[in-house]
Amino acid sequence: MVAGGELTMTRLPFDAIPSQLGHLAVVTGASGGLGYETALALALAGAEVILAGRNEARGHAALASIRAQHSSANIRFEMLDLASLESVANFADRVLAECRPLDLLINNAGVMSLPTRQVTADGFEMQFGTNYLSHFALTAQLLPLLCVSGRARVVSLSSIAHRRGAIHFDDLQGTRAYSPWRAYSQSKLAMLMFALELQRRSDAQGWGVMSNAVHPGWAVTELINNGPGSNGKRGWTWYLSALLAPLLSHSAAAGARPTLLAATSSDAVGGAYYGPDGFQELKGAPTLAKVMPQAQDAEAAARLWQQSLQLTGVSWERTLRDMRNPRANPLTQVAS
Repeated sequence: MVAGGELTMTRLPFDAIPSQLGHLAVVTGASGGLGYETALALALAGAEVILAGRNEARGHAALASIRAQHSSANIRFEMLDLASLESVANFADRVLAECRPLDLLINNAGVMSLPTRQVTADGFEMQFGTNYLSHFALTAQLLPLLCVSGRARVVSLSSIAHRRGAIHFDDLQGTRAYSPWRAYSQSKLAMLMFALELQRRSDAQGWGVMSNAVHPGWAVTELINNGPGSNGKRGWTWYLSALLAPLLSHSAAAGARPTLLAATSSDAVGGAYYGPDGFQELKGAPTLAKVMPQAQDAEAAARLWQQSLQLTGVSWERTLRDMRNPRANPLTQVAS
């Protein structure tokens, strides 16, 4: 694992993204914000991009916007509701049925600091279920396509909020004590731990998948309105954001740069964490970011992995076994 702050990485402005021709990418939460900017940049670089989201109208609006800037963009929208493991499985089945190597999986979608405790279709606390568990399940189910690529990268969105996060193994779903920021910080710490653990397992098992985590700093997106402001009340978070944003934040396009570095740059290394290089990593050019000690706890990450298997019902072992069985796995024909 590469700890943040120990290396100086080459900065990656948008015009430095290498050609993505021949690459297939999936971006979750791609109808707006960071996901849209990531999908746009990848499409402009020539990648075939699947924009995955839960709102069909917004998804098609995103397609139209990208095509207005790049008429020959190879893009499409697919329904994916990360608040439902059934939706995740259905999406994965549709992508798997195409039997095509997957080069980039951008685990981007998320919700932030919901004022009141909500649950997913499967009964998980909404932030832990949407931000983390569904991405864990999605990655597991798409693993055959990633492994057969030979150059696949998985990029998982964390946050500077992971710094004050903890994995509450005795209350993962916040049933005994729900706090909006406690739940959000836990979900983003889980995403960072997952990304690092995925790289460890890829190295140990020879999957050939590069896994990284990133955070956007303070990017101006709809997360505040859809999270702390979703109940129509303008609390302290909303007012503080409005006051400080002009000084400390940057655009969604700038916030997507760490993701694009991790997804496309030859300087990226597996098991790393990228974010902005400015004050408190709130904005700036992408570089290695600070990883807190709790995110580097390999024992806790392994425990979280096992808990996630039980909660989601996915089986990485079965997926890999099927992938390696020529009769059960049509992808072997693609790789040969």
